[in-house]
Amino acid sequence: MAAAPPPKADELQPFPPKEQLPGVAFCITSPPPWPEAILLGFQHFVVMLGTTVIIPSALVPQMGGGNEEKARVVQTILFVAGINTLFQTLFGTRLPVVMGGSYVFVGPTISIVLAGRYSNEADPHEKFLRTMRGTQGALLVASTIQIILGFSGLWRNVVKLLSPLAAVPLVSLVGFGLYELGFPGVAKCVEVGLPELLLLVVFSQYLPQVLDFGKSVFSRFSVLFTVAIVWLYAYILTIGGAYKNSPPKTQVHCRVDRSGLISGAPWLWNNCCRISVPYPFQWGAPTFDAGEAFAMMMTSFIALVESTGAFIGASRYASATMIPPSIISRGVGWQGIGLLLDSFFGTANGTSVSVENIGLLALTRIGSRRVVQISAGFMIFFSVLGKFGALFASIPLPVFAGMYCLFFAYVGGVGLSLLQFCNLNSFRTKFIMGFAFFMGLSVPQYFNEYTAVASYGPVHTGARWFNDMINVPFTSKPFVAGLVAYILDNTLQVKESAVRKDRGNHWWEKFRSFKKDARSQEFYSLPFNLNKFFPSV
Repeated sequence: MAAAPPPKADELQPFPPKEQLPGVAFCITSPPPWPEAILLGFQHFVVMLGTTVIIPSALVPQMGGGNEEKARVVQTILFVAGINTLFQTLFGTRLPVVMGGSYVFVGPTISIVLAGRYSNEADPHEKFLRTMRGTQGALLVASTIQIILGFSGLWRNVVKLLSPLAAVPLVSLVGFGLYELGFPGVAKCVEVGLPELLLLVVFSQYLPQVLDFGKSVFSRFSVLFTVAIVWLYAYILTIGGAYKNSPPKTQVHCRVDRSGLISGAPWLWNNCCRISVPYPFQWGAPTFDAGEAFAMMMTSFIALVESTGAFIGASRYASATMIPPSIISRGVGWQGIGLLLDSFFGTANGTSVSVENIGLLALTRIGSRRVVQISAGFMIFFSVLGKFGALFASIPLPVFAGMYCLFFAYVGGVGLSLLQFCNLNSFRTKFIMGFAFFMGLSVPQYFNEYTAVASYGPVHTGARWFNDMINVPFTSKPFVAGLVAYILDNTLQVKESAVRKDRGNHWWEKFRSFKKDARSQEFYSLPFNLNKFFPSV
C-alpha cells in the first residue's frame, strides 16, 4: 500500500499538543483582583453545597436522626471541608481543588447503619449517636490507608507507571461516571432544574458571544446569576402554593422550605447570631468493628484512585503542567489527614476531591489557588453561623443537578483531551481506550442493577463487610476503567519501542520527577520554604 504524500505547507495540520491548557484567564499562581476573587470563592462555596446537603439528607434519616441532627451534620461537613481544602491547597497538591463529601463512602456507611447491633435500639436519637460513632471508628481506621500510601511515597511509584493513555478513562469517568446525578436529578423537579440547566448554558456560553460589554462577568459569574434567578423562581412557586397538593416527594425536591435545615439549624440567641462551632468527638467516642473497618479501608482506596484522576483534571484546568507523581502522593497523604478529621468531627462521610468544583474551574476559566482558599473561608464561616449556612443549603437540589450537567461534562472532557498526547492511529491505543471505557461503564451497571433487584450485591455472604469489600469497588466507574486501562497499558507490547510514544509517555517524562521541570517547582512547591524540610522527588 502506497504511503500518503507529505502535506503541503499551506494544508491544515493537526493541532499540536499543549503541556499547559491555553485560554485560562488566571492560572494556579495568578490570583484575580480581590473583589473578583471573593465573589468567585463564594461561587465555589455555593457549588459544593449540593453534595454537602445531598449526602446527609440520604444518610441521617436512616441513622435515626431528625432535622436538627441533619443540620448539625451539614455544618460539620462544611467546617471540615473548609479545613481540608485549606490543607490541600497549602500543603497537599497545592491545586485549586475543594475537598468535600464523597458518594463512594455512602454504601459502606449504609452498611454500618443496617448492622444488626443497632437494630434493637428503640430511641432514634440514641441509634443516631451509636451509628455515627460506628462510622467514626471505621473512617479513623480507613484514613491510615491514604496516609501510609501517600506520605510513604508508595502511591508515587504506582502513579509513575500511569501514562496519558491509561489516564484518559480514569479522568474521563471521574466526570462522565456521575451522569446519574445530572439529568435524573433535574427531572425530580423539572420546572426548577431545567431552567437552571438552560440558563447556565445561555449565561456561560451564549451571552458572552452576543454582548459587547460584560462578557467576562456573565461567563465567570454565571452560576451566581442563574442560581439567584431560579432560587427566586422556586421561592415564588413555593409561597404561591404551586406544590400545595403535590406528592411529598415532589414537595421535598421542589420547595425551598422542605430540606429541614433552616428549622434544624441554631437560630438567634440574645438578638445576635448564635455561633455553633463543631468540635472533635461531639457525638461521643468512636466505636470499632473490624469488619466495618476493612470495608471502609477498601472504600478509602477507591476514593484515593478517583481523587488521583481528579487531581490530573484539576491540573489541566488550572493551566499547570502535569502534576508530578510525588505531588499526587503528597496530596493523597493530606486527603488521608482529611479523612482522619472526618472521623474526629463525625461527618458520617469521607473526603475526596469535589468533581463539580473542578468543572467550575473550566466554566469560569479561572484556576487560581487563592479563589479556592477564599471559598474554604466561606465554608468555615457559614458552618459556624448555622442559620445562614442552612439558608443557602435550602436551594432545591434539582438546581444543583442542573449545574452538574455542565460541570461533570467539563471534567469528562478534560480526560478525553489527554488523547492529544497519544497515537490515535494505533490499534493498541484503540483497544485499551475502548475496552477500558466499556468495562468501566458495563461492570458497575451490572453490579448496580443486581443490587437494585436483589437488595444486595452479586457477592452475598453472611459477612456484610466482606460483601462491601468486593461489591463497592466494582460499582465505581472510574476505578474499574482506570484499573483495566492501567493493567493493559503496562502489560501489552510494552517492550516495543514505538509503544512508548503511542502511550504518550514521552510527553510526561519530564514531569515524572519534581525537579526535572522548573514549572513543577513554580506550581507545586510548598509555601514558607517548607520544601527544604519536606523535599519532593
